[in-house]
Amino acid sequence: MFHRTCKRLLLLPVLLSLTAAAQAADTHPPAAEMSLQQAVNGSWRSDANKARDVYRHPVETLQFFGIQPGMTVIELSPGGGWYTEILAPYLAAHGQLIEAAPPKAEKFNAKLKSNPAVFGHIAKVIPFAPPDQVSLGASQSADMVLTFRNTHDWLINSPDTLAAVFNAAYGVLKPGGVLGIEEHRAKPFADGQATAGALHRISEDYMISQATKAGFRLADVSQVNANPNDPEDINVHRLPPDLSGPESEHAKMKAIGESDRMTLKFVKP
Repeated sequence: MFHRTCKRLLLLPVLLSLTAAAQAADTHPPAAEMSLQQAVNGSWRSDANKARDVYRHPVETLQFFGIQPGMTVIELSPGGGWYTEILAPYLAAHGQLIEAAPPKAEKFNAKLKSNPAVFGHIAKVIPFAPPDQVSLGASQSADMVLTFRNTHDWLINSPDTLAAVFNAAYGVLKPGGVLGIEEHRAKPFADGQATAGALHRISEDYMISQATKAGFRLADVSQVNANPNDPEDINVHRLPPDLSGPESEHAKMKAIGESDRMTLKFVKP
């Protein structure tokens, strides 16, 4: 009986340690490889961000682009880091995530510092502010370049700025590498720069033409982020989540939901 009691006492700290580790795993991403769904379900993501999954479909979108754990992935202009908090833990174990962000992205930098367990494995943050700073790294050094709802901003600056970003992505990608684009969609054959400025949208045909001019091949098109309720002629900031228009139209905008979005997969031959 004495020996059994001693064994139990000796095991107690070990069991407590394992319990603490299990509890810690609930709030921090494990160092081991995780699935996209585990990354999306992570408790480090806020309820507000998770609430947008129904419109952004992160698992299906990233699967469509063909992301794999061992890849070197560059995310362009990450904004507040909505996708970063999925990409960073997903690629932590075996891959490499590079963030191309404006030099003074204070909100984004604060997010990275706020949770080293989630963001501490990001390989590096490189300055990226088109048209002045568009370099993405050494030639043929990345497997995938991703951009989410940013291309209209570069087009607002000028068609040359958008072309410079596409050329930079082409240069940094390995042969067979993927450029994944999600963007607010304008009506077909609409003037690209006009809709970018007025509505923050680009037509799908315009996007495809500009990417192919840079040398990319359109590999696939997905409707995973499509919204047929969106008439495509509304400034996207009037729609959720911004609802920047008058309060009298908020109910109507909420009924539409977030914007209709194209999801395009391009490949460098």
